Amino acid sequence: MREEIEIKNVAQSTFDETKVDEGVLVLTFKNDKSVAQSVEKDIDSTYIQFHFCVKGSAKFMFNQGRYALDIHEENSLLLYNPQRELPINLFVESNSWIVSVLISIKKFHGLFSQEADYISFLNEENKDKKYYKDGVISPSMAIVLNQLINYNLNSSIKGIYYKGKTYELLSLYFNRSEDADIEQCPFLVDESNVIKIRKAKDIIVSRMAEPPSLQELADEIGLSLKKLKEGFKQIYGDSVFSFLFDYKMEVARKLLEAGDDNVNEVGHKVGYSTSSHFIAAFKKKYGTTPKKYIMSLNL
Repeated sequence: MREEIEIKNVAQSTFDETKVDEGVLVLTFKNDKSVAQSVEKDIDSTYIQFHFCVKGSAKFMFNQGRYALDIHEENSLLLYNPQRELPINLFVESNSWIVSVLISIKKFHGLFSQEADYISFLNEENKDKKYYKDGVISPSMAIVLNQLINYNLNSSIKGIYYKGKTYELLSLYFNRSEDADIEQCPFLVDESNVIKIRKAKDIIVSRMAEPPSLQELADEIGLSLKKLKEGFKQIYGDSVFSFLFDYKMEVARKLLEAGDDNVNEVGHKVGYSTSSHFIAAFKKKYGTTPKKYIMSLNL
């Protein structure tokens, strides 16, 4: 957030806003145009801002455009500054989608009062300090974000649907293993181990159709099987193959939406040798078959 920047040829637009609860607002913006779009909104300093880039990229501008903070596809930003207001001044690149959740600190405390010890900006030492955190959108979070931004159900249930999905998103964002003390975990202090675990994630994602076994994966990244399992859960909040399953289903869902492949072809691309196995897996994840899911997109 140190570069001085100048933005030109940007069209002005507005967020789609949904109030889901007292002190909780969801903003969505889809820029499907061929030029960048600018969206702005004044935000009270008592609000925590969660921003998610579902697709493409965007740029937050601060101090009259003197500083910029980028957010890229499948990444998130948490912004909070109780000392000053942080109005949203966002430049969204073409073919980019953004979902933002704004929640008052009072409401947030009510939701997460029991977890204040491990949510850094809620503890006594940091409660009056500004806070910034970037992160990666997990496959489970990506599903919820796409459901929010592609909402196509009856408008009369939008409020309750958004409320449920917003709290689901926040719970996934702050999810952690029950037996993992993130603040004290010695594994995460070792940056070389963290790099190896992230490499493991990249490996299974790039080879999702034919992933290595856990032992092969552990050998390839240079960690013991135990450290691979423990570290992966601590960093990504899930086991290796549960994470991979969610990722494959998210890829499959996007391929079905694109419409360039039939169900059998999509199944093969994400690693299923038979369409029946793929259909069963998809139904387990989404509660519907791939064919019915495609039909629902055209309602």
